[in-house]
Amino acid sequence: MTYLDRARELRADETVHYNCCQSVLIPFAEKMGLTEQQAFDLGSFFRAGMLHGSTCGTITGALMVLGKLGYGEDQARAMLRRVREKHGATDCATLLRASKERGEVRKDHCDGLVFEMVEALTEVVDPA
Repeated sequence: MTYLDRARELRADETVHYNCCQSVLIPFAEKMGLTEQQAFDLGSFFRAGMLHGSTCGTITGALMVLGKLGYGEDQARAMLRRVREKHGATDCATLLRASKERGEVRKDHCDGLVFEMVEALTEVVDPA
């Protein structure tokens, strides 16, 4: 199963709410030397922009993965730049507001950000 397949599986699971951060962390748990439960717990309070509309949980999750795997600040800044260039913001509140203005369903918007971030991380940690 690919990282993206696992993220899709998590986001489709209606029995447990996996927030955006957890949905990015859990697929990479084994690679980081964590159990899925540890990744779940680690990402618990990084939902909804760290509980107050700040940095998107997909970004915080991605930065945790990069840090745990020993990547440098250049890779972290590149990840931030990638999101900012594509979406115009990195904070949850602004991203959600823009999504709502476009008429997108919140879950679809957040799923899209999760999948995008997991794909971006895969390019870094397991380049083809």
